Amino acid sequence: MSLSAGSLELMGAPGSPYTRKMLALLRFRRIPHAIIWASHRNPPAGYPEPAVKLLPTFYFPKAGGGLEAVVDSTPIIRRLEREYSGRSVLPADPVLGFLNYLIEDYADEWLTKCMFHFRWAHKADADNAGPMLIFWNQPAIPDDEAAAASDFISKRQIDRLYVVGSNPTTAETIESSYGRLLVALDGLVQRQGYVLGARPSSADFALYGQLTQLAIVEPTSAAITAKTSRRVRGWLDRVEDLSGLAPVDAEWASRDALRASIRPLLTEIGRVYAPFLLANAKAVMSGASSFDATIDGRPWTQPTFPYQAKCLKWIRDEFSALSASDRAEIAALCAGTSCDALLAGL
Repeated sequence: MSLSAGSLELMGAPGSPYTRKMLALLRFRRIPHAIIWASHRNPPAGYPEPAVKLLPTFYFPKAGGGLEAVVDSTPIIRRLEREYSGRSVLPADPVLGFLNYLIEDYADEWLTKCMFHFRWAHKADADNAGPMLIFWNQPAIPDDEAAAASDFISKRQIDRLYVVGSNPTTAETIESSYGRLLVALDGLVQRQGYVLGARPSSADFALYGQLTQLAIVEPTSAAITAKTSRRVRGWLDRVEDLSGLAPVDAEWASRDALRASIRPLLTEIGRVYAPFLLANAKAVMSGASSFDATIDGRPWTQPTFPYQAKCLKWIRDEFSALSASDRAEIAALCAGTSCDALLAGL
């Protein structure tokens, strides 16, 4: 069953931002691994299926033999921290640790809206994405079969834009948020190299994963990236493989340094992601199938997303686990950014 004895195996796809997130993280952490390029439409024979079919799927060895199929990148990162020592992507300082969790969650759950929107909402991007999804999965497929498969998957994905909240009314909110994220990340990279200092955290890899698509693959957002920040575009190529980096603990930013650097990114998270999380969670609690909100001063409507209601709970759980003094530090950092609304009610 195993393709590579001694290596951690995972199934993924080049067009999956979460696959790219985890591959870059595995390289940085120097965890031996083997990637199986596949999808849940053509999974590797003999491997177990996960309870929820998501990419990447990790195959962890079970104590009694065999493999366990595991998905969801954020808890997988924490599991890897427990099972593999050294080159941590989680800051030891609890204040930095909370910020890392929040920023990783924003990248995974809000920036993926940007990615899906840019990939399918514009004709030029959809015309690019359809064939790419087919050839990433089956490079040797005949042209006529590829064209038919591309048309099928493109229509299916375009028809699902509403699920992430992408529509003509919300387009400006999504696209403007992407441009501001680039500016905020440009400032952080210029100042210190990475989001939380001079060494990468899991938040960096989460941002990187989404940007491997937004800044490189999708023509419209790639053009925005090139116009807004060549620095971020160059940073992506380096983050792809940081196995040669020699991180030291002193390279995590100090709390004082963060007060001067992190605010633009927190302001962006508070501007778009916080109101989305709060409105979605309220709708889930009331049993509504969809919700309307105002995000960045514009109307927003989409179906409720139970998983992202859990995301809000997990952010609050992370915050409540901090000491009183660390919670006060976070509250001060978040004051005036609207991120403080995520901490309310604790």
